[in-house]
Amino acid sequence: MPQVHFVSDSHVGHQALLSPRMQTQRSFASIQEHDETLVERWNAVVRTEDTVWHLGDFAYRCTEAYALSIFLRLNGRKLLIRGNHERIGERLPWAEPVRDVAMITLPDSEGVMQSIWLSHYPHVSYPRSNRGGLHLHGHSHGSVPGTATRADVGVDCWDWAPVTLDRILARLATNGSGT
Repeated sequence: MPQVHFVSDSHVGHQALLSPRMQTQRSFASIQEHDETLVERWNAVVRTEDTVWHLGDFAYRCTEAYALSIFLRLNGRKLLIRGNHERIGERLPWAEPVRDVAMITLPDSEGVMQSIWLSHYPHVSYPRSNRGGLHLHGHSHGSVPGTATRADVGVDCWDWAPVTLDRILARLATNGSGT
C-alpha cells in the first residue's frame, strides 16, 4: 500500500547552510555530501508509489539544472507547499500545482482519519486546531518546539529523511498538550 511522507527544508545546493555563521549549521563536509545524503535517506524510506509532501524550501542558491538533477533522483510522487525560498523550487515538475497551504485528511495506523494542516510556517492557530487537527510545518529548522498537535518536518529534525504520519504521531504523543 502506498504511503504518504512529509519533509521540509531540504535546501538542496545551499552552500551557506554549512557555514558556522548559520544559526542552524548543517555538519557536512560539502554541499555535495549534504545533497547526496538527502537523496540516499529519501530513497531509503520513499518508494516510487509513495507520495511526499515537501513543505517548502526544496532548493536555494543553486542552478535550476542542479536542483532538477537532484529532484529527478528522488522517489515518489512529489507535491510542494511554497516556502520562503522557492524561486527555483516552484519551477520543478511537481505532480500538482504548487500551493501556499493545504488541508489534507489521512488515516492513522488504526484507520482514524486525521485532519492535517500543511504550511511552510509554524502556526499557533490553524484550521481545525480546536478540533484535534494536526499541523505540520517547516521553516524553523527545529527551533520551534513541537506540541501535541504540531510538528516541524524539516530534514534537520528527522535524520535527513521524509517521515510518515505514524512516526510523527509517535513524536507528538511525547510532546504533551502545550501550544
